[in-house]
Amino acid sequence: MRNFDFSPEHPLAFGDPFLLEELPLPRPADGYGVQYLGKDELLDRRSADFLSIRNPALRGIFPSFAAAQAAARRWCARQDPRGAMPALAIVPVAWDSVLTRHILIYGVLQPELPPYVEAVYLPR
Repeated sequence: MRNFDFSPEHPLAFGDPFLLEELPLPRPADGYGVQYLGKDELLDRRSADFLSIRNPALRGIFPSFAAAQAAARRWCARQDPRGAMPALAIVPVAWDSVLTRHILIYGVLQPELPPYVEAVYLPR
């Protein structure tokens, strides 16, 4: 796979913008989450850190794609620019009141992805 430079300011940096009501989701979504791909972690709105979906302190639901994208950009800006940026994506998220935790809808849970691979990010 080819690697590409990544800019968090690119309009499609964290995926194609989408509206929840236009997606054929298997369950209703409550909002948008910033997922650390390959992990069950979402960006927390309060701490601006990634927390497990099982963490009761997590507040990982954003009201819009734009709000999730802005939070992801702020998180990227805090990272060491010399290091490889982890793969992030904006995904539909629900709150499960029975399990009392966030649910990833179409989230990506797989082994660690190499940063900036063709399948995840756009070429220059």
